[in-house]
Amino acid sequence: MEQCLFCKIVAGEIPADVVYHDDSVVAFRDINPQAPVHLLVIPVQHIDRLTSEAASDGKMLSQVFSVIARLAREHGLEKGFRVVSNCGEDAGQTVPHLHFHVLGRRCLHWPPG
Repeated sequence: MEQCLFCKIVAGEIPADVVYHDDSVVAFRDINPQAPVHLLVIPVQHIDRLTSEAASDGKMLSQVFSVIARLAREHGLEKGFRVVSNCGEDAGQTVPHLHFHVLGRRCLHWPPG
């Protein structure tokens, strides 16, 4: 999906504060943080949401969660953090690209809005 906001971030067409990037996963700071640490971790491949058939790729999901664990350590979240993925509009998903919110050091308020 060429017009997806997150695909444009992956392609470098839209600036973002990227904290991690490899061939399959990108992570960046949320522009509207809901916690002192609020990162978005996304697959490079466009996948609409967690219930999409492409989301059943265990290797991709394993890589996403490995990156989440690494970023949690790098951002000092050893005492705990949240991982949230909204699936569909009824759950508050505003960007139709699978993404995981990583929130740490106490959420300011959740859900956002």
